[in-house]
Amino acid sequence: MTDPATPPAPAKANAKPARRSHAEAREQAINQIIDIATQEFVEKGLAGARIDEIAGRATKRKIYYYFDGKDELYRAVLERAYQRVRDSEGEVDVTSGSAADALRRLIEHDVRYHSQHPELVRLVMNENIHRAEHLKQIPSLPAGNQRVIDILRAIIARGEAEGTFRAGIDPVELHMNMTALSFYNVSNQFTFAHNFGIDMASPAAVERRARQVADIIIAWVTHKD
Repeated sequence: MTDPATPPAPAKANAKPARRSHAEAREQAINQIIDIATQEFVEKGLAGARIDEIAGRATKRKIYYYFDGKDELYRAVLERAYQRVRDSEGEVDVTSGSAADALRRLIEHDVRYHSQHPELVRLVMNENIHRAEHLKQIPSLPAGNQRVIDILRAIIARGEAEGTFRAGIDPVELHMNMTALSFYNVSNQFTFAHNFGIDMASPAAVERRARQVADIIIAWVTHKD
């Protein structure tokens, strides 16, 4: 009988790590390909991107095992970019404090997120050149993007109930204004910096812009005639 006071034997130094499941290995491979493809599509757009360039780091065999060509890979890149921004917004605390406090946290988060993820901005700009041709082929996107509208709708309802927000705010228009002001800091950073000598990408500039955008939007939602 084993003495209960006896400490357990240490694990063997050469013990092998647990094997990944097939699903985990598949997910890792797909994410690796999408990571590489994102860089290529961001730099060159859909027309300029080449599978051979992506395959230089991911192998063409893997790409064609998981994706049916460049267009499908491009759609996977778009889908993940949108999913990540929506997931990040879902992690923002929008329940504590007043409705204005919640909205400010979400707005400032969006400004920071766009600045930290310029690939999202460039992918969206490129897809607008294509008139959303590829977004229309991703069935999950409308429902996924609806999540932020639902968040904003709930904040608006709270603000109206508190008596701080004016009536009749459209959550889609609110989202459009938030996105437009978050977007500009990234989409125009090089031309604006050249024309006016302003570093729009520094941490201090991003924080200042986040506060400014929140001030602008909150002034709009709280203004009453």
